[in-house]
Amino acid sequence: MTIAVGDRLPAATFKTMSAEGPKDVTTDEIFAGKKVVFFAVPGAFTPTCSKTHLPGYVAEHDAILAKGVDTIAVTAVNDVFVMTAWAEASGAAGKILFLADGSAAFATAIGLTLDATAAGLGIRSQRWSMLVDDGVVRELNIEPRPGVAELSGAACMLGQL
Repeated sequence: MTIAVGDRLPAATFKTMSAEGPKDVTTDEIFAGKKVVFFAVPGAFTPTCSKTHLPGYVAEHDAILAKGVDTIAVTAVNDVFVMTAWAEASGAAGKILFLADGSAAFATAIGLTLDATAAGLGIRSQRWSMLVDDGVVRELNIEPRPGVAELSGAACMLGQL
């Protein structure tokens, strides 16, 4: 079943990079008592993700936070080392929280996986964005076409805040 507006995010654990190395962070730690703009990409360093989707959120970072958002977070079905390298290479480190969903456990739990096996990429997350308020989905934008980051992009989300 696909997550919907009004649903609470399922309990999940992501990996992030800390000064001590990879660490677990839970949905409760990320979302409890906070307003979070949360988006997903099929893969770090992939064309649309790196050229359009993530850069839009970096460019609109200050405007999004000015609307009362506490955190902007991105997830992908990549390991924590790839996500950390992407954060640094993109200039988004310190602005966007990078959450590794290496086994697609979270993407599966919310019903938003993408089977990219035919392209050699395995199971990934669909491209989406959501506004999460204290763990509850308030806005949900799922891209209907591959290679496009319009509905799930920063401009659309900014208009929903």
